[in-house]
Amino acid sequence: MTDINNQDREADAEAQPSRKEAVGDELVRQGIELLFFAYRDFTAEPDAILDQYGFGRAHHRVVHFVGRHPQMTVGELLDILRITKQSLNRVLGQLVRQGFIVQHRGAQDRRQRLLELTTSGRELEHRLSEPQRARIAASYRKAGAPAVDGFRKVLLGIIADDEDRRRFEPAPPGQR
Repeated sequence: MTDINNQDREADAEAQPSRKEAVGDELVRQGIELLFFAYRDFTAEPDAILDQYGFGRAHHRVVHFVGRHPQMTVGELLDILRITKQSLNRVLGQLVRQGFIVQHRGAQDRRQRLLELTTSGRELEHRLSEPQRARIAASYRKAGAPAVDGFRKVLLGIIADDEDRRRFEPAPPGQR
């Protein structure tokens, strides 16, 4: 009987993750939950502002990226957001009609639509991002430089696309 019991225990032990794996799995699960909670709180204040305009998070993303990259093309914005052209046109159309974004034709390629925030768009972008900047700055100060560097590495590791990760590589000397 003892042989059968030992075999059962050995089989159970093999089926169970090791203590190290269980701890690692729990840390990963906590990381996922932390991202959910952090994203909820990170977007809460801007969501309330967006609601005043009848806008959603897609509007916020468009305003953010156009503000960060003036004169970006619609194609470049589509590449970043990875949404359908139809979805972008709906959101972009609202932002243009309400005077937050202007579109210019490209100087070399007249088919290009270059996007830029208007004064109202820059004000909206500031209202939306200021609470987020303050939240991140406070978190960075509290965590310290080594933690900020580690956080950045974790976020870069989560990003699946190599080209998207390269956006955040330091510029070569002379291009800063």
